[in-house]
Amino acid sequence: MKHLLAILLASAAVVGCKPVGDNPEASQSENEETAALNAWFAEKFEEELAFSPIRQTFLGIKTDYGKIDDMSLEADMKQLEWRRAAAQEMQDSFDYDKLSDDGKISWDMWLFRLKQAEAEAKFRDNGYVMHQFNGVQSFLPTFLINNHSVESEEDMRAFVSRLNESARALGQLLDRAKANAKAGTRPPKFAYEGVIDQSSKIITGAPFTDGENSALWDATEGKLAKLVEDGAIDQERSDALKEEARSTMVEKLKPAYEKIIAWYKQDMNNLPAPSFGASALPNGKDFYNARLYNFTTTDLTADEIHEIGLSEVARIRGEMEAIKEQVKFEGDLDAFFKFMREDDQFYFSNDDKGAQDYIDAATKYIDDLKEKLPDYFGVLPKADLVVKRVEPFREQDGAAQHYRAGTPDGSRPGTYYAHLSDMRAMAIPPLEVIAYHEGLPGHHMQISIAQELEGVPKFRSTGGSISAFSEGWGLYSELLAKEMGAYENPYSDFGRLTTEMWRSIRLVVDTGLHVKGWDEEKAVAYFLANSPIPETAVRSEVQRYLVLPGQATSYKIGMLRILELRKKAEDTLGEKFDIRGFHDTVLGGGSVPLDILEKRVDQWIAKNK
Repeated sequence: MKHLLAILLASAAVVGCKPVGDNPEASQSENEETAALNAWFAEKFEEELAFSPIRQTFLGIKTDYGKIDDMSLEADMKQLEWRRAAAQEMQDSFDYDKLSDDGKISWDMWLFRLKQAEAEAKFRDNGYVMHQFNGVQSFLPTFLINNHSVESEEDMRAFVSRLNESARALGQLLDRAKANAKAGTRPPKFAYEGVIDQSSKIITGAPFTDGENSALWDATEGKLAKLVEDGAIDQERSDALKEEARSTMVEKLKPAYEKIIAWYKQDMNNLPAPSFGASALPNGKDFYNARLYNFTTTDLTADEIHEIGLSEVARIRGEMEAIKEQVKFEGDLDAFFKFMREDDQFYFSNDDKGAQDYIDAATKYIDDLKEKLPDYFGVLPKADLVVKRVEPFREQDGAAQHYRAGTPDGSRPGTYYAHLSDMRAMAIPPLEVIAYHEGLPGHHMQISIAQELEGVPKFRSTGGSISAFSEGWGLYSELLAKEMGAYENPYSDFGRLTTEMWRSIRLVVDTGLHVKGWDEEKAVAYFLANSPIPETAVRSEVQRYLVLPGQATSYKIGMLRILELRKKAEDTLGEKFDIRGFHDTVLGGGSVPLDILEKRVDQWIAKNK
């Protein structure tokens, strides 16, 4: 289930993405073997897709449109057995040595996905089933509101069916949360409080309670009104469907959330008082090491990652000192942090107007940089990008912005979401760099190009992002934007350094929390001592690391590897180095582990020598 959710929670001038599966430099036998393997992958992709109606919807496919995934333990085990059998079938049916270079990468990726799934299964009891950071309890209504499009009466009936299916899925997740708690795995208290708060907000308002419409009811009425407006149904049929939706929400969905709220309130009494890292869990240290491998796709140890973080923090502090001198600030770096954290010039107004100002500014930065993309990329995405505020029921003060992909055909745009409930937690200086990270040339660019690839097996192009690759690219894109002429204001450039510092601090804090015995307050104090990020946002960040062990390390580790590979290519190719070709190589194989990325770059270097 967690592996599935990583896939789900996880998308100008346009040119088509070039096929890479058929390599003109490969022999005929290599191309034939690779073509046969790719045909096999296509069959297996359809089999895999059948496990997840949610994933089908993300890809713009309306098969199983009225269903929600089976989120039971039994379903997880069934999918793992399928992966094992498929890997064995591949090894029995094809010859690795006869494949083209890209065919070998596809083979390696298929086995890597199995390795990930095996690790998930081994530590299944250590997972936090629901928590405050984009937990499934908030994901499901968000999915129904934003991703389940309604263009016909049949689509609306599927929407109502999915309301009922969501209630079933929530029940399965609650069963798993109870089982993990019994095995000794409970998230910290703030995660319980977040689940209770978000679940309560989802079922507050019409039709669940008196008062203004809930977000789900607003979406229901909006989808029905559009059908009537388009002439797809008449008002009488709309009223009947509306009553079906109301009945399902009140009689099925509301009780499911009430059971979650009741159990999390009751089980909170079993929690230890302080927050705790993964090492406190049964098999916690082994679990955390597995998480580090999963998220960094390297064999770096927690101690090595901690030391890399300390080194990067020291380096970036030096660059921050230089900008402090540039703006002629009198005082040390700590005083400059305080000034950046508290001065009103660095914040929009703390109201709906300020939130809209934030969205407008982010949109403008993305639109302006979009014009420069053809100088740095040969392949550009088809899908559009929009910036939106997070829905009220899941909005959290200071929580991190995030991206959700559009459809591969570009019919639904990618979305950059921002938490704007507390504008004093959303400083202006980092706004520009975060827009590039989440949008262009960051996540939207990387994920959209992957989804639009031709000649690459779909399990690679639409199989979900590998964190070290996607988040490494996101952080690399922040620095690339500077190369493209962004951050003209020195405070915006300081904002860029702030976010790079943020990701470097993560290496120190994540390993500190989960291996070195740090508590939440020590992590917050270290964060505040080395960045101007507001305390509300810092605390939200630290709590995120506590419920997602290891994830925070993927950004900086991935960025450093991409920079190493670029320098390697520049040093080897000299004047033959082409930045557009390098970026197309990095993004042109879909999301891959860092060792496979290195293999792709080495192949590109060899061809261009």
